[in-house]
Amino acid sequence: MEKKYGKSQIKIRAWIIYGCVLVAMIAVAATALKLKLIDGEEYSREIAENSERKVPIEANRGDILAMDGRKLACSVPNYRIFMDPCADGLKDDIFNAEIGALSEALSKFFGDASAQAYRQKISKARIERRHYLLINPRRISFNELKIVKEFPIFRRGANRGGFLVEANDDRKMPFGILAARTVGKLYADKSLGGMVGIENSYDKVLRGENGISNNVRITGKWIKKEVVAPVDGSSVVTTIDVDIQDVAEHSLMRQLEQHNADHGVAILMEVKTGKIRAIVNLSRTADGRYKEDVYNYAIAELAEPGSTFKLATMMACLEDGVASADDTIDTYNGRHRFYDLTMVDTKPHGNITLREAFSVSSNIAFSRLVHKHYAADPQRYIDRLHGLGLCDSLGIDIKGEGKTLIKQPGDPTWSGVTLPWMSIGYELRITPLQLLTLYNSVANNGTMMKPMFVEGLMDHGEMTKQFRPKVLRNSIASRKTIQTVQSMLKDVVENGTGKNIRDTPYKIAGKTGTAQIAQESRGYRSNGQKRYLASFAGYFPADDPMYSCIVMVYGPSNNVYYGNLVAGSVVKAIADRVFASAYRHGKVTTEPEIRESDVLPYSKGGRTGDLRRVLTDLNLPHDLAVQGEWLSTTATESTVEFRPRKFVGNLVPDVRGMGASDAVSLLESMGLKVRLSGVGRVTSQSLAAGTHYNKGATITILLTNG
Repeated sequence: MEKKYGKSQIKIRAWIIYGCVLVAMIAVAATALKLKLIDGEEYSREIAENSERKVPIEANRGDILAMDGRKLACSVPNYRIFMDPCADGLKDDIFNAEIGALSEALSKFFGDASAQAYRQKISKARIERRHYLLINPRRISFNELKIVKEFPIFRRGANRGGFLVEANDDRKMPFGILAARTVGKLYADKSLGGMVGIENSYDKVLRGENGISNNVRITGKWIKKEVVAPVDGSSVVTTIDVDIQDVAEHSLMRQLEQHNADHGVAILMEVKTGKIRAIVNLSRTADGRYKEDVYNYAIAELAEPGSTFKLATMMACLEDGVASADDTIDTYNGRHRFYDLTMVDTKPHGNITLREAFSVSSNIAFSRLVHKHYAADPQRYIDRLHGLGLCDSLGIDIKGEGKTLIKQPGDPTWSGVTLPWMSIGYELRITPLQLLTLYNSVANNGTMMKPMFVEGLMDHGEMTKQFRPKVLRNSIASRKTIQTVQSMLKDVVENGTGKNIRDTPYKIAGKTGTAQIAQESRGYRSNGQKRYLASFAGYFPADDPMYSCIVMVYGPSNNVYYGNLVAGSVVKAIADRVFASAYRHGKVTTEPEIRESDVLPYSKGGRTGDLRRVLTDLNLPHDLAVQGEWLSTTATESTVEFRPRKFVGNLVPDVRGMGASDAVSLLESMGLKVRLSGVGRVTSQSLAAGTHYNKGATITILLTNG
């Protein structure tokens, strides 16, 4: 019998159902409210992450260039080939028709697998619905990429052929090991940037600024959309002259190989500017060869220099007025005892002047000199060494500069023999670059220049920033002291220990050095053997210095270890190449313009027609036979002589001595913008003569009367 319900029961049930629905609605609303107010941000972020990604776009790293724009380090693109065998546009009929030809092409190109193996690999990936198949792990060049892009199937592109490319950059050094340690290198993880050298010091400039790509997921595929464009890094223009660097590197390497040396350094600096034109760091590897990228000895290695330090000692004594070049000193029979140690010379010299002692590099002369005048007050000698700038930080562009170590009286290792041994370059440590800076200061008439490694920054072929030479000390010594040691340095090469390199059409001034190398706790002798440091420091031409140079060879071991033979010959080879190149490119003025005011009036150089017209109008004797648009002049007792002046189109001309009109005319005709300062004839120019320049660069010329 069917059960019947009354109205009241029906209402109760309806209210129950209504209540359940209401509770469910409230629960749904609460959940929605929670999602909106509490969890909404998190869910929105998850959705965005799964549908949108921001990916960095790597900027192109700038190049490192030689002074003339040739590349010392650059980024060379390379590529790896991938394939999407399941690309939407790659239809079965195309795939089946061309997969054989594609496999044949890949097998022939890479040469690592058969055509059948490539076909099986790609076909399997298509069946398994793999969208990113690495075709071959080998990286290929851009020219190779152009070939691969024309392979069957691949020539149809990404959508219809599944052709995908991953681009990478390799850092290359087109000139091999030339200046490799100074140029530097990158970390294995290139995102970390430069590890050492200029790559490290200028990493921020070179790396540029990465851009941002917004990758959006549309119908299951990531579509790349550029949001912020990358800013490519600037190129760094160094002071390195590739041609000089090349001869310095090969000359030093020959000496290292010939003498079976441990390692060696060569540095060439431009006297007036401090610009480093060549810097070589070669060390012997386990296989007996020499390479450049192990350690920057030139700026970082501290060593006892030996006799090249006698220049500092001589200057200290001259400055303090305790000696003059013509003072005599007794060197006895080549042996002299200081306390418990005996100082020796290579041979007896007897009673000689200090000039002669410097020329023949007498240890006894200098150790006796310093002991006599400073033993009672050694701090005076130490202070004078500091006054020469030997302990100054050079503040160079490259990290890792070593700091000169000179003992102070009262140091635990100071003894009675410290002072005499310090006078000849022992019991102190200095870097090759710091010692060269001293010699460069003498060549520069006392002005100490900061060693420069970088000329400026360049973007897309235009120089955006130029660095100017910087003076560290206006004068390290009196003019009299500088002139005295300049003449003594000339005499070393003319008559002393450096005379083996005097046979040159120009003159070299400098000092040889042969020092024993301390072998840690074993002293200067280990297993009955001594190790030596052969060195030469100086400058050329001696009378009008253009370049200073230092060469140090550590541990020559084939029974030849003297500085004049091992290091001096490298300096001569470098100097010969520099002058051969300088004359060839017109960078060297072979004859100075001479005033003979009591005979004929002084004449500035200029245009041929202008000079001839003026001299003819003044009825002055002159040579009319010389040809050329621009001439230099020399006034002699009987005539005004002309000499042609030649200028190379991509090198800054030397306009010193010209009048304003001629200088401006010449410079502007060569594409330079000219700024004038002063009146009279040109006495200096902001861009050094003989250096390369870009069209439109600005040059400032200073004019003075007199």
